[in-house]
Order: sequence, then C-alpha cells, then structure tokens
Amino acid sequence: MSESPNIYLNDPDPLSVLLKRLSLNAEVYVNGDFCGTWAVDTSGSRRIPFHLIGDGEAWLHINGEVTQLQKWDLVIFPHDHQHIIANSADKPDEQLINAPMSNDGAVTNMVCGFFEFKHAQMNPLLDAMPEVIHLQASTNADDAKTRRLIEMMINELKQSRVGCYTVVDQLAYLLFIEVLRQQVETNVLNSGLLAAMFDTRIGKALNAIHQNPQRNWQLQALADEALMSRSNFSDKFTSLVGLSPMKYLVKWRMVEAYRLLVNTEKSVADIAELSGYESEAAFRKAFKQHQGEAPGAVRSESNRI
Repeated sequence: MSESPNIYLNDPDPLSVLLKRLSLNAEVYVNGDFCGTWAVDTSGSRRIPFHLIGDGEAWLHINGEVTQLQKWDLVIFPHDHQHIIANSADKPDEQLINAPMSNDGAVTNMVCGFFEFKHAQMNPLLDAMPEVIHLQASTNADDAKTRRLIEMMINELKQSRVGCYTVVDQLAYLLFIEVLRQQVETNVLNSGLLAAMFDTRIGKALNAIHQNPQRNWQLQALADEALMSRSNFSDKFTSLVGLSPMKYLVKWRMVEAYRLLVNTEKSVADIAELSGYESEAAFRKAFKQHQGEAPGAVRSESNRI
C-alpha cells in the first residue's frame, strides 16, 4: 500500500465522461397490461425507445422479421427504428397500431420507456450499434447484474412506493449502461466510438479530448496520452472510431460548443476559446461548417424554447 493512496474519484473513465457530457436521460412512461388484440409502435420521437416484457409474451415485428418476446425480455432501438410490438406473430393491420386494445384474451404486461441524450447533435455512442438490441431473459440469467436491475425495476413498479417514478427511471439509466458494456464485452461491437473507449490505449486519448477540448492538441500529444507511436496511434484510432484523431477532435469541439451555446450565457468569444480556437472568426466559420448553422442562430433558437 502506498504512503499516500488516492482515495478520490477524480480520474473518471472515458464512458463515464461521455455519458455526463452528453447528458444521458432515461424515462419509463408506460407500465400496463395489454390484452386481446393490440399493437404498438413507439418510434419517431428521435429518442431511443425500449420495451421490457414484465409478464406474458409478445412479438416484435421489424424489417419484415418476427421475433417472440418472453417474460423479462428487453428490446432497445438505438436508432429509433420503426418497429411494432404486438400480441400476435401475424403482422397487424395498420389501423390496429397504437389503437385501443380489444380487452379480451391473454394478458401481457409491458414496460415502455426511452433513453435520450440531451445533447444529441452528435450521438457517437450509437453510430456502430445495431438497429435493435434484444436481450433475452434466458441469456440474462448468466448476467446477474442485468437480471437484477430488471427484477428491481419490475418489483418497484409492482410495489409503487413513494418515489417509484424516480427509482424506476434511475434503474433504467443503469440498465442502459449495462447494455452499452455488454455490446463491447460480448464482442457484439468491435468498432465505433463505444468500442474505442473500452480500448485501454485509445480510450485514454479519447478521454483527454473529451475532458480538455480547448487544449492545443497535436497528433503526437494524443499519441503520448495513449502511450503509442504516432503512426500506430493514428491507424488504430481511425480504424476503431471511423475518423482520424484530428477530425474527431474538431467534431467533439463542435459538440461542446453547441452544449455551451445552449446551456450557458458564455459569449461566443469565450466559447471559441474553450473550443480551442484562437479567434472568434475561425470558430464561427468552423461551427457553421460542421453544424449547418451559425452560433448565434443556435443560441437564439435555444432562448425561444
């Protein structure tokens, strides 16, 4: 044991930093019994819908394929892909989707909600993820933490104690983080920003960019963060993330600038400096090029909301 151990949590991991900067939010808005003939489609909100089968069974219709969902199965749609969850393996008629149920026959309990990044101008975590993630209850039996979170969510909804809404939303938040971990740890994803953050070396460079976008980063300095040679670092970073280190740096700076424009009263000049630009004019030009609108337009729009 060292003489002066660091007992403070002052060196956050790359995923924790990014989730905080992008302001991940989770909300459960439906916990209901569906019976008889029914079909729901919760896509189109530009968020990340999810459905958890609390009891009974249902069928997922997506891309012309049908998948049976059983008790404690969880489905998530990272790209808000159109989908239908229904009482039957037969594709329901259009007029039945999101229409009142027939209230007869077998009962299925379903919990519905969404995940959302408040700062979604760049949602890099999801770029390489599939259209649908289906976590089967039978598979979750081998993942004690995921299964426990689902069990806690179901029990919390059943008991409906004071503070239930907040507890359930926080459990959903934790569940999403477990899903992100699983995507990489089970080798479902081997490229993209999420996979890159789990890489022990590239993750260090990403963390440096995310926490200090204002620094005058050069390729060699980022390679030093990763403890790699410049060429090896550049090749591996580009292969995993899909962008070169310097292009990703610019992209992340624009994300941070957008966040500061929307959520703070800092001047454009100050935001330019915090984004690593020596001149306000250079920042304005880069911002409009990458975001499609001027900094002033973004701030004006946010003030109207």
